[in-house]
Amino acid sequence: MAILLGAIADDFTGATDLANTLVRQGMRTVQLIDVPTGPIDAALEDVDAVVIALKSRTIPAADAVSRSLAALAWLQTAGVRQVLFKYCSTFDSTPQGNIGPVAEALMTAMGVDFTIYCPAFPENGRTIFKGYLFVGDGLLSESGMRDHPLTPMTDANLVRVLAAQTTRPVGLVPLSAVLAGPSAIRSEFGRLELSGTAHAVVDAVTDSHLHRLGEAVAGLKLITGGSGLALGLPANFRRQGLLPERGDDAAVSADLPGATAVLSGSCSVATLAQNAHMRARRPFFQLDPLALAEGDAQIVAALDWAAGHLGREPILISASAAPEAVRAAQDKLGRERAGALVEQALARIARGLVERGVRRLVVAGGESSGAVVQALGVTALGIGKQIDPGVPWTVASGGGGLSLALALKSGNFGGEDFFLRAFA
Repeated sequence: MAILLGAIADDFTGATDLANTLVRQGMRTVQLIDVPTGPIDAALEDVDAVVIALKSRTIPAADAVSRSLAALAWLQTAGVRQVLFKYCSTFDSTPQGNIGPVAEALMTAMGVDFTIYCPAFPENGRTIFKGYLFVGDGLLSESGMRDHPLTPMTDANLVRVLAAQTTRPVGLVPLSAVLAGPSAIRSEFGRLELSGTAHAVVDAVTDSHLHRLGEAVAGLKLITGGSGLALGLPANFRRQGLLPERGDDAAVSADLPGATAVLSGSCSVATLAQNAHMRARRPFFQLDPLALAEGDAQIVAALDWAAGHLGREPILISASAAPEAVRAAQDKLGRERAGALVEQALARIARGLVERGVRRLVVAGGESSGAVVQALGVTALGIGKQIDPGVPWTVASGGGGLSLALALKSGNFGGEDFFLRAFA
């Protein structure tokens, strides 16, 4: 087993997003669901990169650190040459973490004094200029992320956000250095490190900037960022003669027969628009966290409803709601309980749908995707064709030996018609 790149992702959709980027750049990639505890040699045959998907974005920082260090230990045992800590392109976190604490723990474990942060994903409208993260034409703090129920992003200045989460100084690699190319970027790394800076946010506005940054970080053992950072990494391994040029995109086939369904747990602006588009055109069932708190009746009702619609066309079962409805549920149930009820319900419904013949399933939302994948007993995912930027079809391993295609969508990703186009 000669794995070139090992990644630790803080949620399941983000892991799939990263794996999709690597596959499109010609790296044969497997996504593992949590840290392996048993033999998985078959899943890793002829693999160039491994992405370990954790469910650590919104758990207590100490738990996120512990799980991330366990993932690092496994990757080090596998002999990876470079480690990437992957988080969301909207830098989803709170003043307490978890991005900063996890990165510092990884740095300590690897004996690293300096690393970089770049969540830019220009293809999906995420860019960084003067350290400020933009979503489309507006600041992160002016986007729908300001109302995120778990990680509300009210400050777009990533240097400031990261400084609140870390114990060592944070600096910036400005766009001027990125425009000057890899050598200038490396010089800026050296200048910052000599000044005592441990963490460097890097500006990036286009994919070409990410390719330059990718070349500049070839000598760093640990890097952190969004999936866009991976655009420039495969070329480093090719320059070293470790990765061949591939005529195809290294994707696996996810064209499986069977019923189709969508489970939606995200409350992002993009997912709410996708829900509205599909519910006007296909069978739709709405879940209510307050009803879920009263027992199993709504889960049973959703599965009974689904049984009457499966097979003819894709169906949608959704717990997504507008910000004011989410706040009302959180006020009554508590933030953590409201979120847990939705995740547990979607996980149980996913199992029921698969038992009823669903073989292609779209899940919207990182926390929801994590709950569903774990409930289905999936241990690894092969990466298939891209549906929209950052979202490919995947083929699941585990899950009792069933053939199952999954599309795990970050809440913020995808066009309005994503749900229907995924099955087209």
